[in-house]
Amino acid sequence: MIDVQHITKEFKGYRGLNDVSFSVPKGQVFCLIGANGAGKSTTIKILTNQITPTSGTATIAGVNVSECFNQIKPDIAYVPENLMLYGHLSGIQNLDFFCNISGLTYSEDELKSYLSQVGLDQKFFQKKLENYSKGMKQKVGIAFALAKKAKVLFLDEPTSGLDPKSIAEFSGLIKALKDNGMTILMTSHDLFRTINDADNIGIMREGNLLEIVDAKQITFAGLEKKYMDYMND
Repeated sequence: MIDVQHITKEFKGYRGLNDVSFSVPKGQVFCLIGANGAGKSTTIKILTNQITPTSGTATIAGVNVSECFNQIKPDIAYVPENLMLYGHLSGIQNLDFFCNISGLTYSEDELKSYLSQVGLDQKFFQKKLENYSKGMKQKVGIAFALAKKAKVLFLDEPTSGLDPKSIAEFSGLIKALKDNGMTILMTSHDLFRTINDADNIGIMREGNLLEIVDAKQITFAGLEKKYMDYMND
């Protein structure tokens, strides 16, 4: 579903990505881990056509992202680390607004159904977003992905700043989305949740993808050691 081949991205004065290649099959979760500046967010920005690669190709469902993004735009959703929603609107109003600008029209009951599917408490549906926690705002963003019927979801540092309960809820949501066939690419600093949520884990440093690890074939202690060895090398 996602295929990245020999992507390099050069910025003024430095190389953000260096010959990065990986693929993510349909219905799997792939997580990129690494320190700040490793190239994780840059990879997502290329796959969501926010920036273009200097060389190499990135495709989603066989479609070249840089050349034919409008063709696949309806099939993808992106939830950044700091999701920009409208604080003066309620959760259901935000969801309705973003659906409308994407050409989607839903009844109030349908919008409520999407918010319920992502685990947002019904008592917050009509409350303003300024009263929402970060985790609750992310649920609204993921509800939009469901409303779009997106096939691919990109999540940038989704558990950053969340409390343990919210992180556990997020992990349950990721599993449910995966079980329904959604392909997910996310970035994270949380090794413990990563090994529980992901099928495969890519370790990045300074723009290089150093290794892809099968999450089912490694323990948390093993991943932590491997990660620290790479970071200290």
